[in-house]
Amino acid sequence: MNPAILLIRILTLNDLLKNSSLVVLIWILFACSRPGSNLTEIKREPQLNPDYSGITIPTNIAPLNFTINEKADNYLVKMHPAKGDVISITSATGNIIISSGKWKKLLEQSKGKELFIEVFIKQEGHWIKFQPIINHVSIDPIDSYLVYRLFDQGYLVWNKMGIYQRCLENFDESPIMVNNMSDRNCINCHSFCKNFSNTMLFHMRGNLPGTIFYRNGKITRVNTKTNQVISPCVYPAWHPDGRYVAFSINHIAQAFYATPDHRREAIDTLSDLVLYDTERNMISNYAAIASKDRFESFPTWSPDGRYLYYVSATAIPPDRYREIHYDLLRIVFDPENQQFGTVDTVVSSSCTGLSVSFPRISPDGKYLLFCMSEYGNFTIWHKDSDLYLMNLETNEITKPEINSNQAESYHSWSSTGRWIVFSSRRTDGFFTRIYIAYFDKNGKAHKPFLLPQKNPLFYNEFLKTYNVPELITSAVDLNPRILSKIARSIPVNASFEINK
Repeated sequence: MNPAILLIRILTLNDLLKNSSLVVLIWILFACSRPGSNLTEIKREPQLNPDYSGITIPTNIAPLNFTINEKADNYLVKMHPAKGDVISITSATGNIIISSGKWKKLLEQSKGKELFIEVFIKQEGHWIKFQPIINHVSIDPIDSYLVYRLFDQGYLVWNKMGIYQRCLENFDESPIMVNNMSDRNCINCHSFCKNFSNTMLFHMRGNLPGTIFYRNGKITRVNTKTNQVISPCVYPAWHPDGRYVAFSINHIAQAFYATPDHRREAIDTLSDLVLYDTERNMISNYAAIASKDRFESFPTWSPDGRYLYYVSATAIPPDRYREIHYDLLRIVFDPENQQFGTVDTVVSSSCTGLSVSFPRISPDGKYLLFCMSEYGNFTIWHKDSDLYLMNLETNEITKPEINSNQAESYHSWSSTGRWIVFSSRRTDGFFTRIYIAYFDKNGKAHKPFLLPQKNPLFYNEFLKTYNVPELITSAVDLNPRILSKIARSIPVNASFEINK
C-alpha cells in the first residue's frame, strides 16, 4: 500500500491540524509515489486488456475500462486531449476504472480530436513510462442501445437464455425477454426495422412456439407454420416500410465434431424465402425466391425497399455439405403491388471461390457488408469466416482490416452508417464477443474494439456467448413480464397464398 495512504488512515484530522509537519511529510510521501523527472521511457505502447489502442471511439460510449498487462508494483494512467483536462488514475492491481462523469467531459473535450492515454508503472521503486496510446474521438455518435442474445455455450440443449438490451452510453443492461418466463424455450432471431426499437420481432421455439411481433404499439404472437410451407419462419428482414418481412423457411441439420477448430455445423437440407404481410397476416410464396433446386436464405432489403438481397446455392445432399457454395443474389421488388421481378447475381461463388453469408447494406445504400467462408452459410462456426465489403457503386469487393484469425460472423450497421457491430471469436476462439468499428465517409472500416464493460476483467469470467448484435436508436419499451403473457396467449395463425 502507498505509505502516504496508510499514514492518512492512521492519523485523525485533529492530528493533522495540530501538527503541520505531518502534512508536509504526507505531501512528500505522495510526491515520492508519483513519477518524477528520473523515470525511464520505453519505446513501445503498454499492453492493455481489452486492446483499446489506436481506435476510433464514439462521443457517447461508456468508459473504456481496462487492465494494464505489465508486471509492476503500482500503476498510474493519465488521460487527456491535446488541450484540456487530465484524468489521473492510480491502481495497485493494474485495473483502470474511469469515473463516468470525468469520462464524458473528456470525450466532449476530445470530440473530433485525439485522446491520449499515458501509462506509467513502478517497478522496484523506479517509474517507467510507455509511449502514449493515441485514440481518436469521432464526432459521430453511435446508436444508444445494442440488443443481443445471451446463452450458455452448449451444443445440444439450452438452459438459461434471453434477449437483452445494453445502453452503450453506460453499463446498464436489461432483459427484453428471458426464457425462464416462457417454459425454458429457445428464443432467437430478434430483428428491428431501420434501427427502430418500436418495430421488432423475435421467434420462440419449443413449448411455446410462435413469432412475437411488436408494431404500432401492439404485440402479437403469430403461428407462421402453415401446411403449405416447410417450416415456421426463420431468418427475418424487415422491409423499410415496416409492413412486410422477408423470411427464410428452413430445414436445418446439425453435425457435431470433436476437433477444436470445427465443433459444429449447421446445414440447410431445404430452404426457401417467403414474404409476410403484417397487416394481412399473410405468408406469400413466390417461385422466383422458392426454387426446389436451390437453397435460399438470409434475406436483407436495400434501404429504398426496391431490392431484396439473399444468398442462394444449388441444392446438394447434406452429406456433401462442403460442396455447398452460396451466391449473393438480388431481386427487384415492387412494394405497391407486392410483386417480385428479375434476379441478378451480385457476388458469384464461382468467381470468389468462397461461399457468401449474412449480407447487410449500409443505410445510405452505398456499401454491402457480408461474410465469406470456404463453404456453407452458418459462418458462426467457421474459423475461416471473414467480413468483406462491396462498394455497390463500383462493385469492388475489399477485405476490410477488421478481421482476425478466428470467426467473424453476424454484423449490423448503425442508423447513420458510421458504425458497425459484429460478432467475433478472436478473444479465445470459443466464446463469441461483440466488437465495434468506425466506418468513415470514405468507406474505410477502422480498428474494432471490444464492447466495454464496467469490470475490466469481465470477459475473463463471463461464460456466456453473445449472438445477433443489433444497434437501435432508443430502448425497447418491453420487458419479460409483458412478453411472458403474450408468449402464453393463443397464437394467431397466419394464412397462406401462392403468387407467381
